[in-house]
Amino acid sequence: MPSSDLSAPAPTVQVGDVALRGVTKSFGAMTAVRDLDLDVRSGEFLSMLGPSGSGKTTVLRIIAGFEDATAGEIRIGGEDVTRTPPHLRQVNTVFQDYALFPHMTIAENVAYGLAVRGRSRADRTAAVTEAIAQVRLGHLADRLPHQLSGGQRQRIALARALILRPRVLLLDEPLGALDKQLREEMQIELKRIQREVGITFVFVTHDQEEALTLSDRVAVFNEGRIEQIGTAREVYEYPQTEFVARFLGLSNIIPAALAERLTGRAQVVSVRPERVRLLDADATVPAGDISVPGTVAEVVYTGPTTRVLIDAEDGLRLISETQNTHHPAADVLVQRGDRVRVAWTADHAAALPETTA
Repeated sequence: MPSSDLSAPAPTVQVGDVALRGVTKSFGAMTAVRDLDLDVRSGEFLSMLGPSGSGKTTVLRIIAGFEDATAGEIRIGGEDVTRTPPHLRQVNTVFQDYALFPHMTIAENVAYGLAVRGRSRADRTAAVTEAIAQVRLGHLADRLPHQLSGGQRQRIALARALILRPRVLLLDEPLGALDKQLREEMQIELKRIQREVGITFVFVTHDQEEALTLSDRVAVFNEGRIEQIGTAREVYEYPQTEFVARFLGLSNIIPAALAERLTGRAQVVSVRPERVRLLDADATVPAGDISVPGTVAEVVYTGPTTRVLIDAEDGLRLISETQNTHHPAADVLVQRGDRVRVAWTADHAAALPETTA
């Protein structure tokens, strides 16, 4: 009898849990995914991040078997599943729509997959108890879905998927319907659950902060291709293309011509707003720092931070963002129209090697 122990580590293989090679997907004249290669490591949390229409959800559906690849190969656990139907793949999927059966209790919803597979009542009961406890909702096992909050229903949908012990769990924007506070709480819960069960998670989102918060690695999609893949720190601090720099949070893109005058190197660079300092117009800049004069165009108070937009030389608009650590009653540091000097440490500028001048 298969074990119901959800905390046991997922099986691992050297080739990784998911491998895509040369995957292309076309819908008539429109190509949604273009010659894509991707490896998902065993037990990792990988997020596929990108704007609408970038191909990330199509890739998820191809891995699940809901879409057939026009070309290429899909392997799960080393097995070629390119033409394998969805129900025979070692994956399960959690959608934004919880799709819980309204007439069934929470325990019955979670047990449904095991019942379909013919598991005994005793075995189902033990597995369900453990699965619901894993998502910390054991006290709600006898309730109906409409008696739960959105976040609780999403956790039950997760428990229902995990109880079948898939090699890979696919998540298609599962937190998209939740409000901001609940969504942030669920992000922490989701990462905790993934860490405890040890199953490979492949997560689709268009929310940059969500991807950075949750992921071991992030694959940034654009126009059916992966622009960059790496840890959250790597893709944020060291973007490899201008698209990644602009899409992942805010970024100041310094054109090659201006960068050459400032640094002596004709290479487009990206500087994150939190790395940009505002100084008095006549302030002395430490040796080795880069600086340009400018005029404050706008001051935006966001609560935890203040964002200042500066019109600098050559028509360049820069953004500086600082934490609001001063006393709330203190005067604002700058106002529109103030002349300032914008500075950053040279090491904080990331070159964009694939961006041409």
